[in-house]
Amino acid sequence: MSSLDAWAGVTSPDGSRESDASTSGSAQDDGDHGTISASAGVKFNRSNNGTGPTVGPVVAAGNWTPPPCWYAPKYSPAELKAYLEPIWEAPSTGSQWDLTQRNHYVNGDGKDGDYKDFNKAKTGKGYWWDSYVDHSRIGEPGALSCDKPIFWVDKGDPPPADIPEAITPEILSQLAYAEIRVPDTKVTLAPSGATKVNLPTWAWLDKTDFKPVSVAASVPVLNIQATTTATPVSLKIEPGTSDADLYPASGECAINADDSIGTPYVKGNADKTPPCGVTYLRASGNNGPYKLKATITWKISWTGTGHPASTALPTGTFGTTQDVTVDEIQAINR
Repeated sequence: MSSLDAWAGVTSPDGSRESDASTSGSAQDDGDHGTISASAGVKFNRSNNGTGPTVGPVVAAGNWTPPPCWYAPKYSPAELKAYLEPIWEAPSTGSQWDLTQRNHYVNGDGKDGDYKDFNKAKTGKGYWWDSYVDHSRIGEPGALSCDKPIFWVDKGDPPPADIPEAITPEILSQLAYAEIRVPDTKVTLAPSGATKVNLPTWAWLDKTDFKPVSVAASVPVLNIQATTTATPVSLKIEPGTSDADLYPASGECAINADDSIGTPYVKGNADKTPPCGVTYLRASGNNGPYKLKATITWKISWTGTGHPASTALPTGTFGTTQDVTVDEIQAINR
């Protein structure tokens, strides 16, 4: 199966062709009129993303980042003409540059890859592709790396193999990764509020607080999509001081079979060792409460057009801190 055949006829997982109003471009192919200005570029469906009072992006392992720029359909022949001609007419561009551009896109001077009249003869049969940039990453050096001239791709053809940033389902999955938002991780502690020196503090997360989230990304004019899913797999506790013992000793609390983490404290277990928790060995004192940090590790994978099997992406983490006051146990001498 060719890469193009693998792309054909797939919609978003919910059956919709687009998501919300937030996109990385705009365009819709209306065929006869030769415009794609209503649904070009990447669209995101965030309806299954994380929710709550506080959410945030995951931090990918190994300093991995999604691409800051990519190429995708942007113009019909008429739209490219409307975009380029005012630029050429500006006096600051330089006559030699203008002539080179006109020879490439208008005059068709016979060289391989040159076009006639913005390829108007192929109106409705393909798209002019151009670069897009993740606006949140414009200051990064890589955001300037998509600097190839605007190029044409016929409908039904894959993008050029020598342009690795040309949009594909895999790149869509990576762009969706950047849109993943997960809820903060405030664990339940017992005792709550304040604990005591040398008293085990139980920590847990209920399964209802802690579930997979996903974002879908698509390019409607190409009929391709990808869905990236983040699934929580473990909780790491950092007590905020070296004067503490962790349970387990690594501080990594695995997810239970029912998707919860740890075990809720019940009366009578005060002296038992919690499966997930901490014992503070020194009072927090006048310096204020300890900052306990709870970090969830999220396993991240994607499926998409031509890729029905789940494929791994780098794991991600997201953590939040909460105050823990630790008091001395007061002894009474008689």
